[in-house]
Parts: sequence; structure tokens; C-alpha cells
Amino acid sequence: MRTDTGHVFKLEDYRASDYLIPATSLDFRLSPDATHLTALLTIERREGVAASAPLVLDGDGLTLLGVAIDGQALSASDYEATPDRLTILKPPATRRFELRLETEIAPSRNEALMGLYRSNNVYCTQCEAEGFRRITYFLDRPDILSVYTVRIEAPHNEAPLLLSNGNPVERGALANGRHYAIWHDPFPKPSYLFALVAGALGKVAGSFTTMSGREVELGIYVEPGKERLAGYAMDALKRSMKWDEDAFGREYDLDVFNIVAVSDFNMGAMENKGLNVFNDKYVLADEETATDADFANIEAIIAHEYFHNWTGNRITCRDWFQLCLKEGLTVYRDHEFSADQRSRAVKRIAEVRTLRAHQFPEDQGPLAHPVRPRRYREINNFYTATVYEKGSEVVRMIRTILGPETFRAGMDLYFERHDGEAATIEDFLKVFEDVSGRDLAQFALWYHQAGTPNLTVSSAHNAAAKEFTLEIEQSVPPTPSESRKRLMHIPLAFGLVGADGKPVAWDSVEGATVDDGVIHIRKRRHTVRFSGISERPSVSLNRGFSAPITLSVQQKPDDQFFLAAHDSDAFSRWQAFNTLLTDALIAAFRQILGGKQPAFAGRLAELAGRIAGDETLEPAYRALALALPGEADIARDIGKGIDPDAIFAAREALARAIAEANRAAFSALYDSLVDKGPFSPDAASAGRRALRNILLDYLALLPGGAGLAARHFAAATNMTDRAAALAVLTHRHPGTAEAEEALAAFEARYRGDALVLDKWFQIQAGVPGARTVDKVRELMRHPAFSIANPNRVRSLIGTFSSANQTGFHRPDGEGYRLFAETVLQVEKRNPQVAARLATALRSWRSLEPGRQAKARQALLEMAKAENLSADLRDIVERTLA
Repeated sequence: MRTDTGHVFKLEDYRASDYLIPATSLDFRLSPDATHLTALLTIERREGVAASAPLVLDGDGLTLLGVAIDGQALSASDYEATPDRLTILKPPATRRFELRLETEIAPSRNEALMGLYRSNNVYCTQCEAEGFRRITYFLDRPDILSVYTVRIEAPHNEAPLLLSNGNPVERGALANGRHYAIWHDPFPKPSYLFALVAGALGKVAGSFTTMSGREVELGIYVEPGKERLAGYAMDALKRSMKWDEDAFGREYDLDVFNIVAVSDFNMGAMENKGLNVFNDKYVLADEETATDADFANIEAIIAHEYFHNWTGNRITCRDWFQLCLKEGLTVYRDHEFSADQRSRAVKRIAEVRTLRAHQFPEDQGPLAHPVRPRRYREINNFYTATVYEKGSEVVRMIRTILGPETFRAGMDLYFERHDGEAATIEDFLKVFEDVSGRDLAQFALWYHQAGTPNLTVSSAHNAAAKEFTLEIEQSVPPTPSESRKRLMHIPLAFGLVGADGKPVAWDSVEGATVDDGVIHIRKRRHTVRFSGISERPSVSLNRGFSAPITLSVQQKPDDQFFLAAHDSDAFSRWQAFNTLLTDALIAAFRQILGGKQPAFAGRLAELAGRIAGDETLEPAYRALALALPGEADIARDIGKGIDPDAIFAAREALARAIAEANRAAFSALYDSLVDKGPFSPDAASAGRRALRNILLDYLALLPGGAGLAARHFAAATNMTDRAAALAVLTHRHPGTAEAEEALAAFEARYRGDALVLDKWFQIQAGVPGARTVDKVRELMRHPAFSIANPNRVRSLIGTFSSANQTGFHRPDGEGYRLFAETVLQVEKRNPQVAARLATALRSWRSLEPGRQAKARQALLEMAKAENLSADLRDIVERTLA
């Protein structure tokens, strides 16, 4: 485990490597405790580099057995070797030579799950970002592109399946029950995309015919006996391949495409060229074990990793500062895919909710960084919501500014110009400038500048002059290491809505560039005047969430109620109602802190009822609209002095008020939504289940609610309904006989199914209230829980710390103490997972003083721990800074 934390990597310090590795040959002799690897690297000195320049290769905890150049073994004086670095002091004078390295590694002892590891009797790799250096010494950086040939040898009875990147070349039997396979990937790739999987796995086979008529062999490999659970993933893969051809003109390039699902994996999935490795929770699904959300996630993540074949693999990143070039762009592509497969409006609302829940707090806290960071100490800690989700929004804004046709032309040029290269954000922006003739220099600040911009908007109407005016002011709040901000180019989609709910047209506009329903904000202040408007309209702003900003709009509640009922833009209609809910909850929070009972306007509950019963809206949309803003979302909007218990009380009071006002209507609608046909994971069916389950959540607050939820649980025929009922019982009626009986029944039914029991852990970790700390401690001793498995840790500890505001932020600090103890426990095995957990305290300064002091103490306890990993130390120190 690396504990060095002093070096800061800076974008400005980038320089091309003195050496390249155009070809790499790897020969693995697999063994759990002593895997022997012979690496034959074709080394080429870059043009203009002095022959005397040493060759310095990266390593991480390696045991070197031998070094040779062009067939001649090197003496000890010819090189310097440590477990973390190999330096060839005097490389040959010839520009090109072959370096032979022999190393030995112990996959079974690799609990960090980076590099080559062995878990559940399966060998697996994870090399992004810097895991390849744990396998052999290498120029382990993304701008070193190499053609790989891989030979894998193992006992046939232990590992009948031998997989790597590219196309299969040869396989055969050897003496002593061993066998081998050779794979060749003709496409140069960086070391982070190398993959190897070996073990006994079942296969689901398929095929896909590409747009040019090529037949591609598809394989999804899972634990034996789970093949029946991979059918939906295979279908999603085929749809992804077809969609990328239709939407972006991208055709798959190898003869085979394989996916492997493993149970011990740090990430969601990894896009290794031709051999994607997945956390099995994003592959395995049927109605008995997976929720509708699981099906949607599988669809999206299968697509995301496949889309990386072009945006990440064929065109990769020059350096890790450019991570958003592959991740932000590919998230945008998978969002568009999911929108086309499902409901575009519902998908957009879900995306924005995710962005606000995870990226906005990041932008507003001590871990803020630009979409393209300028410096880092540990790159693993920059696989963030800013890089991924905000990075996607930046790509979306390019499309909004240029229009869909020009955007597609720019993407086509990007693929044509940079195929086979390691590119930069500047390369990406340049193609859009070239196809559009526009200067995107100001827009590029979205990549370079941290923080969430805010627009303050007021309006006025002059009836006599028939003129409507918008006053818009831009600001970007300061962030760590960046107190002075430059003005951004913000594409603000908008609409003017008349009293009849129809769009209002204008004769002319001045004060800003306005085209295709978008105001282009480029200055600090804009006065935008619309002529020819006789009656004052309502203003719908940031339609479709055209820019990842916050809005401060001087708008009366009547306008918000009107837009929530009549806005033609589905996102803005949802936003108007969500704003009304948020404002009501913040007011209730302040009333509770003042010792008063919260009071809510009757028309808010009435509007909730109208939305729930509006048959012109799809059920999934209505379900999202009825979902109250989360406790963390409310805390973010309040900003400081946060008392999570008061926020919880405000939210409970509003939910109860809505339920009481709509008891009969909600009950009738709930009854009408019973599934009558066979289960289907399609969007429409999932939407009906979502609406019925959120109605159950409201109705459970009323007399008889526990019994209703218990009957829902007992009658459930799929995991979506069963898990929803269990959550309602345990969260709305914790400790009751109904809740305890349901928990026991769920555990008994799914004992032995780790992925389903993750839901059981997760639901209990989310139970609000002070007692959950003790419950989490108890569950950590459960036989099904393992501190070594990332999925178990995320389901229990991750849920408790990130999604249970009242339990985690218990006033006496016990939640923080449990959290700090557990993070340090995880860190000894898996620094990457521990560092990701630790981000749960990023907003500690927003808490009220008592909790704030206790949260700070927990961070200090982690900071002073001995031999702290580079990953965790980086997060803790930046959070405390």
C-alpha cells in the first residue's frame, strides 16, 4: 500500500515520455501465490531524445526476477530496481530495442483489488488508473499506446477459461494438466486498458451483425449457475451496439466482445478493450432479485462501457488530467442512449437529481475541482461526480450551443482526426470550433474553472410599451485555491408562458444573443428586452436544465404554481413543483428550529394530488414529481447551521400533510396500479410500479399504514415491490412487528444471495433515527457481511454515511466515530474504497456547531492514523483544509 503523499502532479508539468513502447508481449504462468510474468517490451526512444537518457519504468510492490535487453541479461550495475521503480541507467544507443522483464506477484494476497488479483477462485485485473504497474514495470501512463499480445497459462481444472483483450489467436493443452491461450489486440492501447480473466465461469453467448455486415461473437461470463441472470445484460449490449451505429456512426472493430461479471470489484465496471469487467451487480438481474432501478442501471452501465470503445479506447487521454475527455463524453452518450430507450423527460429529471445530490455538494465544498483538474496527489480520488456528471453536462451544453447537426459533425471530425491518439480537451473543443466557426474560448472555462455558477434573475413588464424585461446577473462563488472567477458562457434555455399556458411570441429582442429558445449569458449583467408583449408572461428558465447552474429568481409563488401546472417543458414543470416543495420544507425547518409546528399551504398538497392523478403525464414522471426533495438536498439549499433532525421532521410533516389531504385519491390510484400481467422491466411498467410504490410511502403515514405496507410486501411478485415495501415498513414504522417480520422473511428468502442481501443491508442502514448506529454495528457482525467486499461495504457503511442524515449525524457524534473506525478498517485492505467512503464528510462545515465539532474530530482521528494510504490521506486533508 502506497503511503507517499507529498508529490503533487500538475497539468502544467506534462511532458511527453522520452520512450515509447509500440509492442508488448506478456506471458503469464498463473498461480495464486506466485504468478510468474515474462514481459517482452519493444522500446523506442522518441525522436530528438539523447541516447544517454535513462529509461524509468513505474512499478508498485513488484518482485523483479530478471532483466535483459536484446537477449542479454543485465548486470546489477546496469539498472536500479526497487519494488516501485526500475531504471535502466544506460539504454542501448540504438533507437529501438527489446526489454525482457521477469516479475513475480501474488494475486491471492492482493486485497486492494488493483492490478492482478484472485478472488472467489477467479483471476481478474483492474488497471485503471495505475494498476498495471502492480503487474510489471512499465511506462504506466495513458499516452503510451502499445499493441498487446498475451499468453496465459494455468492448470485447466483451476482455470478452464483464459481471457484477455482483443481476438483469440491460439489455445492448447500442455503437460501436467495445464493449458494455455494466446490473445492479440491489434489496436494500440494504454496500459490501463489491459485485462486478464481466468477461472471457471459460465457463458451466455450471443452475436451481433455490424453496420458493415461483420459478425461479432458476444460473450457474457458469470459464476456457474447464474447464466439465466445475464439475459437482460446481453440484450442491453446488443441495443447499445446498434444505437452507437445509428447515433454516432460507430462500428465495433474486433471479432469478439466479452463481458465478465465478478463479485469483488472496486468500481461499477471497466471498459478494457474487448474484455469489459463488471461488478456483478451491474450484470445479473431477473424480477425476483433485481429492482427496476437495477435493470435501468444495468442498461446504462453496459452501454457506458461499450461506448468507451470509441470514446476512451480508440481515442484515449493524453494524461489523467484529461479524464473527463473520456468519462464526461461517455456519460453524455450513455445518458442519450437511456433517454432514447426510456422516457427522455424522466431520464433528464433523474440525471439532474443525481447531479444536484452528488456534484453540487462537491462543487460547493473542500473537494471542489474543475472538470479538468489542474493538479492532484492521488488520481484515484478524481473519479468524481464533477469529472463524470458535470463533464457530461459540459458536452450537452456544446450540443445546445451548436445545435444537433453541427454537434454531430464535430463528433464525426473528432473520431476521424484523433482515432488512435491520446487526446486533450483542447483537441476536443477544436473540432467543434472548426466545424462551427465559433470561438469557444470563454466556454472552455467550464472545463478549467471549479464551482457552480449562479444566475440571479428578475423581471418587469411595461404594458404601455408592450415590453418585457429580464435582468440577469451572473456570479461564480469562490472555491478552494480559486477565489477570483472569470465570467462563463451559460446557455440559458427559456420560455415565456402566457396565462392560457401557451408560448408567448415576441417581435424582437435585444441585450443578449437569443437563438432557438436560448439566451447566451456571457457578461456579468444582461438586460434582455422583449418587444411586442402586451401581457405579463410567466418565465420558464433553464429549460431541460440547459446549464448546470443554480438560479435565484425573483418570482412569486403564484408563478411557480402556474408553471408547475402548465409549463410545456417537462423538466421545468417538474422543477417548478420541486421548488415549491423545497421552499415549503425550508420554511418548515425554520419553524421547527423556532419551536413551532410547521404549517403548509393547502394548495401545495392539492397540487400534489392533481399531479398524481394527471393521466396526461406518464406514471414515472408523476412518481418523480411526488418524491420530496431529499434531506441532503434541503441541507444544501439551506447552506449552513444544519440540524438534520429538524430537516427530517419538516420532511415528515409535509409528507403527512400531502397524504392526509389526498387520502382517498391516493388510495384509489394505488389500487388501480396493481400489476395484472407478467413482469416486464420496460420503462412503462417500471413507471407504474414506481408510482404505486411512492403512493404506498405516503399512505403508510396514515392510520393502518403499517398493515397496508405489510400486505404489499406479502403480495409482491417482484423485487421492486418487495424491496419498496420493506423500505416503507422499516423507515416509516421502525421496530414494529410488521417491520421485523418482513426483515426476517426477506433474509430467510435470500440467504446465500449476496447481491440481494446487499439490499437488506442497505434498507436497514437507511432507517432514520439514533438507533441505527447500533444496528449498523450489529450488522457488521452478520455472517453475510464482509469488510473485504466493496459491495457489502458500500451497501451498509456507504448507505449509512451518505444516505442516512439523522443516523449518521447523531448529535452525540457516535455515527462519526463508527464511520471513522470503519473507514480505517477498510483502508488497511482497500485504500480506494476507503477514500471514496471518506467523502461523506465533505460538507461537515455546513452542520450546526455541535455536530460540526464532532465531525471534525472524526476527520482528525483519521488524519493521525499511522501509515495512512495516499488515497485516504488526500481526501481527509483536503476535507479538513
